[in-house]
Amino acid sequence: MTGRSATAATTRRPVQPAAALVAVVFLLVGVLGFIPGITSHYDDLTFAGHHSGALLLGVFAVSVLHNIVHLLFGIIGLALSRSPGGSRGFLVIGGFAYLVLWVYGLAIDQHSGANFVPLNNADNWLHLALGVGMIALGWGLTAVERRRESRAT
Repeated sequence: MTGRSATAATTRRPVQPAAALVAVVFLLVGVLGFIPGITSHYDDLTFAGHHSGALLLGVFAVSVLHNIVHLLFGIIGLALSRSPGGSRGFLVIGGFAYLVLWVYGLAIDQHSGANFVPLNNADNWLHLALGVGMIALGWGLTAVERRRESRAT
Protein backbone atom coordinates (compact mmCIF):
# COMPACT_ATOMS: atom_id res chain seq x y z
CA MET A 1 0.00 0.00 0.00
CA THR A 2 1.39 3.42 -0.90
CA GLY A 3 1.62 6.27 1.61
CA ARG A 4 -1.34 8.03 0.04
CA SER A 5 -3.50 4.88 0.06
CA ALA A 6 -2.67 4.10 3.69
CA THR A 7 -3.52 7.67 4.72
CA ALA A 8 -6.74 7.66 2.69
CA ALA A 9 -7.81 4.41 4.36
CA THR A 10 -7.41 5.82 7.89
CA THR A 11 -8.53 9.44 7.37
CA ARG A 12 -11.99 10.27 8.56
CA ARG A 13 -14.09 11.81 5.83
CA PRO A 14 -16.20 14.92 6.59
CA VAL A 15 -19.39 12.87 6.31
CA GLN A 16 -18.34 10.72 9.28
CA PRO A 17 -18.31 13.36 12.04
CA ALA A 18 -21.50 14.81 10.55
CA ALA A 19 -23.23 11.43 10.81
CA ALA A 20 -21.85 10.93 14.33
CA LEU A 21 -23.16 14.36 15.39
CA VAL A 22 -26.62 13.61 13.99
CA ALA A 23 -26.58 10.24 15.76
CA VAL A 24 -25.59 11.84 19.08
CA VAL A 25 -28.45 14.33 18.72
CA PHE A 26 -30.88 11.44 18.23
CA LEU A 27 -29.47 9.71 21.32
CA LEU A 28 -29.85 12.93 23.30
CA VAL A 29 -33.43 13.42 22.12
CA GLY A 30 -34.24 9.80 23.03
CA VAL A 31 -32.90 10.28 26.55
CA LEU A 32 -34.53 13.70 27.01
CA GLY A 33 -37.89 12.19 26.09
CA PHE A 34 -37.71 10.19 29.32
CA ILE A 35 -36.89 13.13 31.60
CA PRO A 36 -39.81 14.80 33.41
CA GLY A 37 -39.64 18.56 33.13
CA ILE A 38 -37.88 18.47 29.78
CA THR A 39 -40.83 16.38 28.65
CA SER A 40 -43.98 18.15 29.76
CA HIS A 41 -47.09 16.18 30.76
CA TYR A 42 -44.73 13.30 31.56
CA ASP A 43 -47.52 11.54 33.48
CA ASP A 44 -49.38 11.25 30.16
CA LEU A 45 -46.50 9.37 28.48
CA THR A 46 -47.80 6.10 27.02
CA PHE A 47 -45.99 3.30 25.25
CA ALA A 48 -47.34 4.27 21.82
CA GLY A 49 -50.30 5.86 20.10
CA HIS A 50 -51.99 9.19 19.79
CA HIS A 51 -53.17 9.08 23.41
CA SER A 52 -49.70 9.94 24.69
CA GLY A 53 -49.97 13.52 25.92
CA ALA A 54 -46.27 13.93 26.68
CA LEU A 55 -44.46 16.71 24.81
CA LEU A 56 -40.68 16.95 24.47
CA LEU A 57 -39.71 20.58 25.14
CA GLY A 58 -43.45 21.25 25.43
CA VAL A 59 -43.80 20.98 21.63
CA PHE A 60 -43.04 17.58 20.12
CA ALA A 61 -45.35 14.61 20.80
CA VAL A 62 -43.46 11.65 22.26
CA SER A 63 -44.17 8.19 23.58
CA VAL A 64 -41.99 5.44 24.97
CA LEU A 65 -41.86 3.90 21.47
CA HIS A 66 -40.93 7.25 19.92
CA ASN A 67 -38.08 7.68 22.44
CA ILE A 68 -36.83 4.13 21.90
CA VAL A 69 -36.80 4.68 18.12
CA HIS A 70 -34.69 7.81 18.62
CA LEU A 71 -32.26 5.88 20.83
CA LEU A 72 -31.97 2.99 18.36
CA PHE A 73 -31.56 5.39 15.43
CA GLY A 74 -28.76 7.12 17.33
CA ILE A 75 -27.00 3.85 18.13
CA ILE A 76 -27.24 2.71 14.51
CA GLY A 77 -25.95 6.10 13.34
CA LEU A 78 -22.94 5.94 15.65
CA ALA A 79 -22.10 2.44 14.44
CA LEU A 80 -22.44 3.46 10.79
CA SER A 81 -20.42 6.65 11.27
CA ARG A 82 -17.29 4.52 11.57
CA SER A 83 -17.05 4.33 7.77
CA PRO A 84 -17.64 6.91 5.02
CA GLY A 85 -20.12 4.66 3.19
CA GLY A 86 -21.99 3.84 6.38
CA SER A 87 -22.14 7.52 7.30
CA ARG A 88 -23.49 8.50 3.92
CA GLY A 89 -26.02 5.65 4.02
CA PHE A 90 -27.18 6.61 7.51
CA LEU A 91 -27.69 10.22 6.51
CA VAL A 92 -29.27 9.66 3.09
CA ILE A 93 -31.42 6.61 3.85
CA GLY A 94 -32.32 8.00 7.28
CA GLY A 95 -33.20 11.30 5.62
CA PHE A 96 -35.50 9.55 3.15
CA ALA A 97 -37.09 7.66 6.05
CA TYR A 98 -37.81 10.98 7.76
CA LEU A 99 -39.35 12.34 4.55
CA VAL A 100 -41.60 9.27 4.40
CA LEU A 101 -42.52 9.86 8.05
CA TRP A 102 -43.28 13.51 7.20
CA VAL A 103 -45.64 12.47 4.40
CA TYR A 104 -47.21 9.84 6.67
CA GLY A 105 -47.74 12.44 9.40
CA LEU A 106 -49.46 14.76 6.95
CA ALA A 107 -51.66 11.99 5.54
CA ILE A 108 -53.04 10.49 8.74
CA ASP A 109 -55.66 11.78 11.12
CA GLN A 110 -53.65 12.71 14.21
CA HIS A 111 -56.49 11.56 16.45
CA SER A 112 -56.76 8.09 14.94
CA GLY A 113 -55.13 4.79 15.71
CA ALA A 114 -52.95 5.26 12.61
CA ASN A 115 -51.01 7.84 14.64
CA PHE A 116 -49.14 5.12 16.53
CA VAL A 117 -45.82 7.00 16.87
CA PRO A 118 -47.38 9.68 17.96
CA LEU A 119 -47.00 12.66 15.62
CA ASN A 120 -48.22 16.25 15.77
CA ASN A 121 -47.77 19.25 13.45
CA ALA A 122 -44.48 20.25 15.08
CA ASP A 123 -43.17 16.69 14.57
CA ASN A 124 -44.24 16.74 10.93
CA TRP A 125 -42.31 19.90 10.10
CA LEU A 126 -39.31 18.76 12.12
CA HIS A 127 -39.32 15.51 10.12
CA LEU A 128 -39.28 17.51 6.88
CA ALA A 129 -36.31 19.56 8.08
CA LEU A 130 -34.49 16.45 9.33
CA GLY A 131 -35.08 14.59 6.08
CA VAL A 132 -33.86 17.42 3.88
CA GLY A 133 -30.96 18.24 6.19
CA MET A 134 -29.75 14.67 6.53
CA ILE A 135 -29.90 14.04 2.78
CA ALA A 136 -28.10 17.33 2.09
CA LEU A 137 -25.35 16.39 4.55
CA GLY A 138 -24.96 12.88 3.18
CA TRP A 139 -24.89 13.86 -0.49
CA GLY A 140 -23.29 17.26 -0.06
CA LEU A 141 -20.33 16.25 2.08
CA THR A 142 -19.67 13.22 -0.10
CA ALA A 143 -19.77 15.36 -3.27
CA VAL A 144 -17.37 17.91 -1.76
CA GLU A 145 -14.96 15.12 -0.83
CA ARG A 146 -15.12 13.60 -4.30
CA ARG A 147 -14.41 16.99 -5.88
CA ARG A 148 -11.38 17.43 -3.63
CA GLU A 149 -10.10 13.97 -4.49
CA SER A 150 -10.55 14.52 -8.22
CA ARG A 151 -8.61 17.82 -8.03
CA ALA A 152 -5.78 16.13 -6.12
CA THR A 153 -5.28 13.47 -8.80
